[in-house]
Amino acid sequence: MQYIITLLIVFAGEFFWKDHIEKEVSENSSKKIWHDRIILTKYHNYGAALGTGKKRPKIVKYISVVITFVAVIFFICSFGLAGKGMMKSGFSLLLGGAFSNTYDRLKRGYVVDYFRLNVPVKRIRNIIFNVSDFCIILGTLLILLSDGME
Repeated sequence: MQYIITLLIVFAGEFFWKDHIEKEVSENSSKKIWHDRIILTKYHNYGAALGTGKKRPKIVKYISVVITFVAVIFFICSFGLAGKGMMKSGFSLLLGGAFSNTYDRLKRGYVVDYFRLNVPVKRIRNIIFNVSDFCIILGTLLILLSDGME
């Protein structure tokens, strides 16, 4: 049950936060927050990670739905495995983020990204993220690491 709750917290948190960003922040505006470590920047991403596929949003939507569906199947199957808490936690984070970004693609036609990291490396500083992206990355890492640790 804790894994479902984690998934729902990620999805619901992002749902309300992205809605707030859409209503309150101008697109491509920038504001430094959290001791200037984060730059709040609203951006509509019509593609996938790093804008991949932005010229083919229908294909990106389809791939997003399929990958999310496959991950759901694996998540459900993981409940039949004893232990595997790290794997299940990984799926919770991954799916919370995937549901959020897939919902955006289906409902809005784009994913709402809203912050950049204020770091010296320009290539990293120019990437605009959302919390779902980090949950997907962290969840994937936990799943991959769980095989050798559990």
